[in-house]
Amino acid sequence: MSREDKWGIAHIYSSENNTIIHITDITGAETISRCSGGMVIDRDKEKGKPFPAMRAAKRAAEEALEKGITGVHLRIRAPGGHDKKIPGEGAQPAIRGLVRAGLRIGRIKDVTPIPHDTTRKPGGRRGRRV
Repeated sequence: MSREDKWGIAHIYSSENNTIIHITDITGAETISRCSGGMVIDRDKEKGKPFPAMRAAKRAAEEALEKGITGVHLRIRAPGGHDKKIPGEGAQPAIRGLVRAGLRIGRIKDVTPIPHDTTRKPGGRRGRRV
């Protein structure tokens, strides 16, 4: 029994304060499921941690599987700017949660916005005086 694979895109935004998993169709126009760390945990200070990210990914993946999505391409995003180019600690557990829920993983792409001229760094002209 071979069925047609239906692909979607999983947008994973991971900062130090929260992790948001947003699964769309292959065009990226229609939302299939969406979940964040704050939706699955009751303590605000733990939203960006690995465990809520994994639970949020599992919940988003289960909802996507119900709607017929069998695989996703990943687009991972960090906050961006001149000092936050690395995703938060919830990004890898979110990917693991998607895989454990039963979704197949296609391409992985980093879509962190990187400024070409950058915003001004804090500290002023002479730097941070200690």
